[in-house]
Amino acid sequence: MRARIENMVLFLHREDVPSFKKGGSVVRNSYFWALRSIAGQASRYRDWEYETEVWLALCRMLLSFSESGYLGLKETTIEFPLSQGEIPAVLRPIATWQEE
Repeated sequence: MRARIENMVLFLHREDVPSFKKGGSVVRNSYFWALRSIAGQASRYRDWEYETEVWLALCRMLLSFSESGYLGLKETTIEFPLSQGEIPAVLRPIATWQEE
C-alpha cells in the first residue's frame, strides 16, 4: 500500500486500502474493518489517516494478516517513496520503499 507521512500522520493511499464488499471474502472484509477501526480518517474518497498513537497497532495488525497467508504481501506492506526519508522504527517490520 502506497503511503506517506506528513506532520506525524501516516496516510495510506485510498486506492490501495481494502474495500468492503457485501458478500465478499470474510478475511478481506475483516481486514477492511480492522484497518478502518483504528484510522483517524477513513473516507472512500480520501487517503486513510493514522496518527502515531496507533502505528504499533497498525504494524501488529498488518503482520497478523500477512502471516495468515490469505492476503498478499502487496496488500499488507506499506510502501514509502524514497523521498520520505527514514522509515519510523515502529513501522519497519511492515514497510519498504516503493519500486521506481
